[in-house]
Amino acid sequence: MSQDSRVKTTESSPSAPSKARKSLPVLDPSGDYYYWWLNTMVFPVMYNLIIIVCRACFPDLQHGYLVAWLVLDYTSDLLYLLDIVVRFHTGFLDQGILVVDKGRISSRYARTWSFFLDLVSLMPTDIAYMQLGPHTPMLRLNRFLRAPRLFEAFDRTETRTAYPNAFRITKLMLYIFVVIHWNSCLYFALSRYLGFGRDAWVYPDPAQPGFERLRRQYLYSFYFSTLILTTVGDTPLPAREEEYLFMVGDFLLAVMGFATIMGSMSSVIYNMNTADAAFYPDHALVKKYMKQQHVNRRLEQRVIDWYQHLQINKKMTNEVASLQHLPERLRAEVAVSVHLSTLSRVQIFQNCEASLLEELVLKLQPQTYSPGEYVCRKGDIGREMYIIREGQLAVVADDGVTQYAMLGAGLYFGEISIINIKGNMSGNRRTANIKSLGYSDLFCLSKEDLREVLSEYPQAQVMMEEKGREILLKMNKLDVNAEAAEIALQEATESRLRGLDEQLDDLQTKFARLLAELESSALKIAYRIERLEWQTREWPMPEELAEADDEGEPGEGTSQGGEGRTGQEGPSDPQ
Repeated sequence: MSQDSRVKTTESSPSAPSKARKSLPVLDPSGDYYYWWLNTMVFPVMYNLIIIVCRACFPDLQHGYLVAWLVLDYTSDLLYLLDIVVRFHTGFLDQGILVVDKGRISSRYARTWSFFLDLVSLMPTDIAYMQLGPHTPMLRLNRFLRAPRLFEAFDRTETRTAYPNAFRITKLMLYIFVVIHWNSCLYFALSRYLGFGRDAWVYPDPAQPGFERLRRQYLYSFYFSTLILTTVGDTPLPAREEEYLFMVGDFLLAVMGFATIMGSMSSVIYNMNTADAAFYPDHALVKKYMKQQHVNRRLEQRVIDWYQHLQINKKMTNEVASLQHLPERLRAEVAVSVHLSTLSRVQIFQNCEASLLEELVLKLQPQTYSPGEYVCRKGDIGREMYIIREGQLAVVADDGVTQYAMLGAGLYFGEISIINIKGNMSGNRRTANIKSLGYSDLFCLSKEDLREVLSEYPQAQVMMEEKGREILLKMNKLDVNAEAAEIALQEATESRLRGLDEQLDDLQTKFARLLAELESSALKIAYRIERLEWQTREWPMPEELAEADDEGEPGEGTSQGGEGRTGQEGPSDPQ
């Protein structure tokens, strides 16, 4: 085999197409690369939407920068062409699975209306420059057909940005600017058509000092168009029919634009209020309640300060409601990424299964305490444990002033009271007073939630109880004798329960036997009854017997005195 044939064989081998596919991979429509390409397409689309109309209506702008416009025009055309290539390499979802087959992708894209618009937007209308000259940018109006890519980019950005409401307002202002820009260009073109300076409505005569400059022409037109579309300023009265038609059209556009702006702003404000209501509790209802119930001023001020702290520092007290629309697994992953590091610091939860910690994370409830507020008091029944996320708390005496210890971020307390440990001398009662020194953010895990989760993880429950015993032994709060007695009582109770279970099994066995015998007897009786029914069907009926008697003794049917005797009595009648 020659060298050339080997080269041809290599080029025609399957590895060559695979390399080509690697050079042009299929893009995920929800991925980052596709998103950044959409943002890149914003620039050529906005360039054509804004500059083409401006160049067509302001001849000085077109003549003065012709070379720059040609470079920018064909650069945008190149990006348009690359965008078609990207569309041919952008996958789509089929039954929820990303399709990466380029044949199917190309076939699907070629049959869409978007492909037709993309082709029309790239038609070489610039060829007409040879006949009309290069100063006719209106030939490029077909580039406007690529505007759907701009809207798609805006939609993707709105879903990705952390400030969607601010982006909506910015997008609305951009649309308003484009409309005013187009209207100012049309105003200047209409003024040139009617004649500059012919009346007070049109653009002044460029022969006047200052009005011949291009910047002045555009700013004057933009200012005049803004006055018309916003209806906030006095404009000269139109003098001709064309001017009246232009003003009427602008007024109608202004009415629709004003309604659109007000609707969009109302939507943005409503979304912002809805988001605030979802994240932060509504304090208006609480304030109204305190006013109606005549709560003392000091307590009312504490409540107001608490709400103010939440609002200023963006503290959330209802994270579960904020994530309720996410799938359960995705909600768990979000909660784990935020709170798992905090939960793993708790000693009794260390070395537990990852799935157990993930379920516990979903049960954490954020709580915020004000300065001087007690989190728990000595002797209270412990129904939850606390993990300090931020702030400082103090273990204080009964007087509320003497401090025994300080608790900071990352520490925890109350974990023993939510685990039923045998021999716990304090039971489920709190053993200390804990007070918040400033504003403190804590995570709360209730006893019911922990019990619900541990019911599915018995080994983890045993492990946590062992760790709790070790902690109580170090604190000298574990009564070993009471623990042994409780264990013995529990074993005795379990033994009795096992005995009852065995008795119950015996009774169930006997009942099953009796039920089986009853069913067998019922079947036998039913069988016997059925046999008797078949036997009785062969017996003669009373009517048949009477007819037989009448046929056998015809003279004895009636007596002389008219007293009849039926044959039913038979010959053995004692009469």
